[in-house]
Amino acid sequence: MRRVLFLLLAAAATVLLTLGFFALPRVVNLEIGAWTIETSGAAAAILLVIALALAYGVVRLILRLLFLPRRWRRWRQARGRRRGERAVTRALVALAAGEGAAARVESERARRGLGDTPQTLLLAAYAARQAGQDAEAAALFETLARHREASFLGLRGLFQQAAGREDWEAAAQLARRAEAAFPGAAWLRRERLAIALRRGAWAEALALAGPDAPRAAYAAAAAIAEPDPAAALRLARRAFQDDPRLTPAALAYAERLRAVGKERAVMRLLRAAWAANPHPDLAAFALAPLADAVARLRAAETLVAGRADDAESHFLLARVALDAGLIGQARHHAEAARATLRQRRVFLLLADIAEREATDEEYRAAANEALSLALRQAAAAEPDPTWHCDACAAHLAAWQPLCPACGAQGRVVWGQVPTRALGHDPAKSTALLTPR
Repeated sequence: MRRVLFLLLAAAATVLLTLGFFALPRVVNLEIGAWTIETSGAAAAILLVIALALAYGVVRLILRLLFLPRRWRRWRQARGRRRGERAVTRALVALAAGEGAAARVESERARRGLGDTPQTLLLAAYAARQAGQDAEAAALFETLARHREASFLGLRGLFQQAAGREDWEAAAQLARRAEAAFPGAAWLRRERLAIALRRGAWAEALALAGPDAPRAAYAAAAAIAEPDPAAALRLARRAFQDDPRLTPAALAYAERLRAVGKERAVMRLLRAAWAANPHPDLAAFALAPLADAVARLRAAETLVAGRADDAESHFLLARVALDAGLIGQARHHAEAARATLRQRRVFLLLADIAEREATDEEYRAAANEALSLALRQAAAAEPDPTWHCDACAAHLAAWQPLCPACGAQGRVVWGQVPTRALGHDPAKSTALLTPR
């Protein structure tokens, strides 16, 4: 339909032009000053068309000459962009191949061709970093960090440099700036957590940790390190509520309660902690304020009431009964503990009991024989429980939320160290921070 309409309009225009041409006058006189030109109407029309065409050509030529510098600049810019884009490709290839020097050369060409865009600045920074020019890379990352829309890229590069030189304070500051520039980045959250663990900033680690992290361990460590008593109390309470079996959490909570004079609450807490997981440090903390041996025995009996048949409870009662001079009661509990615990400390306790019994002339011979037997058994007994990492079996003098040997989080436990690591390869342990 459109084609038919176009043909009709073209035919009508042709007819009109033909009629107009035949309607021209036969003779046209044109006077220019003293000159008079006489010609036919058709020739005049043709001359007019030629004159208009020449005028149009002259105007176009003048305009081209006027805009020639701008067109020249645009041509050069287009050529520079093409060269810059090719240089970007070559720089990326050089970076992938590990050729830092070549990548630097190509990145400079890209900057000349495309200017200092976020892309060329980032490429030049990583090329300089790969070539070992850390100062140059830092300057480029700083320039990129000042870019309104691409500041996160510059901050990330600066962060990686700080992590590479193990400047954790600077890395933490840069991570906070990057979080403000791009909130909610999963990579950044993981890196911030890793830095917090490196720095021992347990409260920050607790705030950044996910649901699968050992949050009770972080909260307990934060409570121990927190100088503000009120904040420490809140953290310790949270740690104990998250994991009542975690002895350091219970001790941190009890210590803060004792600091504010809530001794009854301390004993209730320690009884609950002992029922959840008996530990010698709980008993030591509970009995510390008591000097009288009989009072210590009564307090120990109250402490272990929720788990009186546990071997650890019997061992504690045997020790405090011996200190109170109750030899028979001490031996009863020590024998009950030996039925389960074949550890060196149990046999040494039995040796102490036998040594005390040997002071009685009537039982001296039997006591000396029991002492000798207990010492021989202690020499061949299982080792005493200690703090150790159940991931790599490393010994630790005290509890820590993080294993210093393999970096495992929340894996430091109290007990006997296994004779061999539980299939754990320290080289494959969770890395706290791998600078990239």
